[in-house]
Amino acid sequence: MNSSPIDEIKARLDIVDVISSYLNLKKAGSNYRALCPFHSEKNPSFFVSPRLQIFKCFGCGAAGDIFKFIMMIEGVEFKDALKILAQRAGVELKPISPKEKTERQRLWEICELSTKFFEKQMEGKMGQKVKKYLISRGIKEDSIKEWRIGWAPDTQNSLISFLVSKGYKREEIKKAGLAFQKENGQFIDFFRGRIIFPIFDLNSQVIAFSGRIFETKEGPKYINSPNTILYDKSKVLYGLDRAKVEIRKRDFCILVEGYTDVILAHQEGFKNTVSVSGTSLTPFQLAILRRYTKNLYLSFDMDVAGASATKRGINLARLKGFNIKVLILPEEKDPADVISKNPKDFEKILENSLSIMDFYFQRIFSKYDKNTLEGKKEIAKNLLEEIKRIQNEIEKSFWISKLAEELKVREEDLRMELAKIKIEEEELGLEEQEISKQPQKSRKEILEERLLLLVLKSPQNLNLIDKEKFASFSPELKEIFENLKKDFNIKLEKLSEKARDLYTSSALKSEIEEIEKEKIEPEINFCLKEIYKIYLKEKLNQISEELKEAERKKDFPKVEKLSKEFSQLSKKLSLK
Repeated sequence: MNSSPIDEIKARLDIVDVISSYLNLKKAGSNYRALCPFHSEKNPSFFVSPRLQIFKCFGCGAAGDIFKFIMMIEGVEFKDALKILAQRAGVELKPISPKEKTERQRLWEICELSTKFFEKQMEGKMGQKVKKYLISRGIKEDSIKEWRIGWAPDTQNSLISFLVSKGYKREEIKKAGLAFQKENGQFIDFFRGRIIFPIFDLNSQVIAFSGRIFETKEGPKYINSPNTILYDKSKVLYGLDRAKVEIRKRDFCILVEGYTDVILAHQEGFKNTVSVSGTSLTPFQLAILRRYTKNLYLSFDMDVAGASATKRGINLARLKGFNIKVLILPEEKDPADVISKNPKDFEKILENSLSIMDFYFQRIFSKYDKNTLEGKKEIAKNLLEEIKRIQNEIEKSFWISKLAEELKVREEDLRMELAKIKIEEEELGLEEQEISKQPQKSRKEILEERLLLLVLKSPQNLNLIDKEKFASFSPELKEIFENLKKDFNIKLEKLSEKARDLYTSSALKSEIEEIEKEKIEPEINFCLKEIYKIYLKEKLNQISEELKEAERKKDFPKVEKLSKEFSQLSKKLSLK
């Protein structure tokens, strides 16, 4: 049996399986690669090694094992990453005392217990009414259970009392977004008299809730949990935890606006459907979707979208290179209405979807008269703005040509008008590009990385490193070689952070790069020689500074000693 939960988790989980549930990994020799989720890039520089069980991005430098990946992708501490992976691996962790639990763990527990509380209320008289209503909307009982839909009783503090009885503080319940505090200090349940839809993270853990009004017209139709340390509505897509595999498999994602749209879509086999849930498409949501596909099918109310945040989200997706299609639904119908009536009708709508530019052409030309001067100007103004956002120049030319033909005007005139149009990134809410800015490596760092790569390719050449050469290495390279001498199957957790970064980078490069066997030993010797020369020069510079200081202080014995050292090292350098 493995000695620790960490070892047991690593033994049960393959890094490729874990990372492929977040990213679209493609085979690259014996490894896998993808676009890096931690910085913006057009060409994939993110590699995963099944043999070494590590990942490394050669663009931004992100690297590590499955624990490090989960910490970075989920934005959590190590303890939380341990919990996520233990749950996935089916490894039971030893109970943690309340004092040792992180705040995040406590809030997860509150959300999970609250979900069970809401589910339990479905057994009561009001809950049965809710169930009957949901079934009348086409949601099957199995789907109600699968999506953990519940009922929040119309009382002031039923949930709070339940959670307090389980050992949680009112302040914690408030932090989880499940209570608010009145001016007199009284805590009140946040959700009251509402149908509850739990909101899940990518690991299907409940992190927030949405409540729909039922049997009353008071208040907004839906209210969502406020932002918490677990939940940020701009970074969550409802249903993605269940849809991500199917999105990757079918290579497109259906984007809808409502919770019931998602549930009914999944129920009838459209399992690549997710919802933006009350927000426009945000840069964070698009970055997450980009891990799985670049093809989006939108089922939004595009008329309402005109000059709204929804339109800005669509513009943002286009600027990020997504291929967008629009689903044309019957008037005043949403996907839930269509699917509940006849799922085959929704299948036909998918098949007949329009590209975003075809959709804009149809809509704008139906709005203005192309035979009048004013109509031509309005059509050109509206459509040139959309053409400007096209990233591909060939595609851009195609639509300019089509517009010129439809309006019976010259392409050159349209191009002149196009040049006048400015699209401000801040107007669209674009986030700053996360361009990779890795620090420039010194020649010694490059040589050390190369040396390590070569040794990892040919372990038998480790004996070429003698004590003198070993002394010239950086502390992290010394640390790695000391560990390799004990056990060539190095454990990353035994290395310091700097040593771990150097090892993962060289180890992955050693798997990717092909080198002829007979060239390895001469190149190792070259690296050793050059590193040693750099070391000698550094020592000489250091001694030179010390000599100046000793001469200034008239410390003649020290001057003599340092002069001898300088002379000896100079001779060694001249022999290299």
